[in-house]
Amino acid sequence: MYSQNDLDEAVAAGALSADAAASLRAFVDTQRSSPAVDEESFRLITGFNDIFVSIAAAILLFAVGWIGQSIGQSMGLVIDHDGPSPLAPLFVAGTAWGLALFFTARRRMALPSILLLLAFVGGVFATVGFGVVLGVGEPPNDQEALIGGIIASISGAVAAAAAWLHWKRFRVPITVAAGAAAASAIVVGIVIAALGRSPDEVEDIILGAVLLLGIGVFLFAMRWDSSDPSRVTRRSDVAFWLHLLAAPMIVHPVFTLLGLNDGTATIGEGLVVIALYVALGITALAIDRRALLVSALAYVLYALSELFKQVGAVELNIALTALVIGSALLLLSAFWHQARSLVVRRLPDALQSKLPLLDRAASSPSHVPAA
Repeated sequence: MYSQNDLDEAVAAGALSADAAASLRAFVDTQRSSPAVDEESFRLITGFNDIFVSIAAAILLFAVGWIGQSIGQSMGLVIDHDGPSPLAPLFVAGTAWGLALFFTARRRMALPSILLLLAFVGGVFATVGFGVVLGVGEPPNDQEALIGGIIASISGAVAAAAAWLHWKRFRVPITVAAGAAAASAIVVGIVIAALGRSPDEVEDIILGAVLLLGIGVFLFAMRWDSSDPSRVTRRSDVAFWLHLLAAPMIVHPVFTLLGLNDGTATIGEGLVVIALYVALGITALAIDRRALLVSALAYVLYALSELFKQVGAVELNIALTALVIGSALLLLSAFWHQARSLVVRRLPDALQSKLPLLDRAASSPSHVPAA
């Protein structure tokens, strides 16, 4: 199978003309029951070799991390005498970068590239965090939140810079989302440090900050999406991962602040959750991204289950919940394009121009901004 990125690279290399690539996309669209712009395609696995290499890479990264921890213990570079060592994530990050030079830059393997990117950025974040903790030592009790927030901000800043370097070198679509997550960690760390109290004491404020950050990431994702309404370039893949990051950052704070995590949902709260889920569904249809629906799925399942329990269907509440939600999502999937048309055509023209195309015709790569 060939991905959209493969076609783009073939056009860029001169192996295929832009018109031929557009014709191939149009032909594939005619063989499907829905247009390519509604498939929300992204490159994850190109073959079983991706899985094989990913498993081997995970084993290797685990091994070098263990070795780094052992060396750190022997050198005394550990937190609290028996805690983690910054050498463990440092070894992981260095190994991930080295492996990416072959499997990402040369072999262009999708799943291993995602794994190696996450290992690299996560390794850098942990290395800086553990290193600063090791250098600072145990803070006074009244300054734990302040110092902890500062450490999180510093770690996030360095991790964001590492993600930027990785993007400049390898251009893996998920890298932008990883950088956005690191940047969000900077803001959350600053909030905790500014408040000077433990996260548990200011949970609502932190959730509010995460919600605002999630909205920011969502708007950033829409900027990438709007630059590629035909979804034929790498920009669409970048937007996919940004939406996947933004969805839980928006959904979790909203439903947590509504009290859905305390285990005592009332009928009123359940109805509010369902109404919000419908609103999320309309938004997902408009932007042609299913991540919002998936992120809120656990909350709406719980709320609907509580509603069935309240009306007396205690024994069958879980089964009835699964039946209703599963049927609704399958029905929505089957008629996704028709539902999108109903939603999008009622929006202002200026907003429609920023959303993915409704028709089957995909723009030629030569008319779409490059990633």
